[in-house]
Amino acid sequence: MKKAELVFIPFPAKGHLVSAVEVAKILVDLNSNLYISFLIIKQPVGAERTAYADSLTAATTTTRIKFIHLPQPDSDIDAANFIRSVVQTQEPLVREAVTKIVEHSNSVPGSPRLAGFVLDLFCTSFRDLANDFGVPSYLFCTSGAGFLGFLFFIQALHDEQNFEFVELTDSETEFTIPSYVNPVSAKLFPSGTFKPEGFGLLLSMAKQVREMKGIMVNTFLELESHAVDSLSNGKLPPVYPVGPILNTEGSSGIHQNYDSIMQWLDQQPRSSVVFLCFGSMGSFSANQVKEIACALEQSGHRFLWSLRRAPEQVNGKMGHPTDYENVAEVLPEGFLDRTAEIGKIIGWAPQSAILGHPATGGFVSHCGWNSTLESIWFGVPMATWPLYAEQQLNALQLVKELGLAVEIKMDYRIDGGGEVELVKAETIERGIRRLMEHDSDVRKRMKEMSDRSRKALKDGGSSHSTLCRFIDDVVDNMP
Repeated sequence: MKKAELVFIPFPAKGHLVSAVEVAKILVDLNSNLYISFLIIKQPVGAERTAYADSLTAATTTTRIKFIHLPQPDSDIDAANFIRSVVQTQEPLVREAVTKIVEHSNSVPGSPRLAGFVLDLFCTSFRDLANDFGVPSYLFCTSGAGFLGFLFFIQALHDEQNFEFVELTDSETEFTIPSYVNPVSAKLFPSGTFKPEGFGLLLSMAKQVREMKGIMVNTFLELESHAVDSLSNGKLPPVYPVGPILNTEGSSGIHQNYDSIMQWLDQQPRSSVVFLCFGSMGSFSANQVKEIACALEQSGHRFLWSLRRAPEQVNGKMGHPTDYENVAEVLPEGFLDRTAEIGKIIGWAPQSAILGHPATGGFVSHCGWNSTLESIWFGVPMATWPLYAEQQLNALQLVKELGLAVEIKMDYRIDGGGEVELVKAETIERGIRRLMEHDSDVRKRMKEMSDRSRKALKDGGSSHSTLCRFIDDVVDNMP
């Protein structure tokens, strides 16, 4: 086989970067003639993310994966406009980097030839640039196949019937979407669907992806067989379920409180602890924190709670959640003393290590796709409390379609623009009690799905076979 080089352009948020790097490692392991260059876009927000991107080079042992860090864009780009402006600001930088790759390939005998771009969902507009270089584009989707089907559905409905989703704000209208088994209420759609700017972004993503040569999705056939089948309808590029792509080693070693968290878990009985964690952007109002605290205390279950302070706006820009300096200030009076024997409150959490610990028996989660796949990998049943983006749709799949989770609140959201609902302690407590039932059907189904997730990437597993097919197709499609 001739040597082939893929250029990956991941979106520079940690959840997107991690899985893109992990899938690249698997691809080069499967084929010794495959080379991958990552173009790392600098985020103007948060040194922590930059530090993570910088650490990638050190953590990757193969010489067939290279990281090219693009120069810093205009630092005035805020997170809200970042997705939209990423292509405009980065296009010349990406063009220059790829030109150098091609020049090197042409001038050095035996070098790999450029075989295509692999783009993140938020970077699909770089497809035009791939066309300029005369190579195909592929998608690496860090969300599930269900959500991808949702994207194609809203785009087709808009283009074929001039359907206006903006008018559906706060509506409970139900839609039959091919990638979901059950009808889907509009109140579970991502908030962006109802905002002209957000909808424009979703629309453009779907249109760009339709023109690509193939779609890798971070899922596995046994988890989303219905959604994958619905996408294999002959009208879309080939779909390759390649997951679950995870970095389960993750941040354990470098996490400042890692040892004390693990020591605490070591002292708890098997499957006795409910773990509450809401992702890198997850935080709640002081009133909501008190309701969660009351629910935990009333439930009597052991708990490990990643509790973070809501971000403040600085110059109109939203920051990131941070750890509390004194967590007692936001909790009900005396709560820490009364729950000292059964609970532990932490800030930022080494999530993989906690989910992988035998003492963890349930996961109250925002249902981000990476967290969902991690919970499945470790066989920990979930209670759904989605916050933003496509998390409500993930919650629907987990509770109603797959039976791998119980519901706390499925249509909760913090990014709707209106007043955020207060979920009462009774609702939360009821969800936690159901989550922690020892011989529940949800727990059994999660254990079975965990076994399947681990087989998928082994030799002969569904995702392993799909990855091999993807590499074959990349080589066949080479210009």
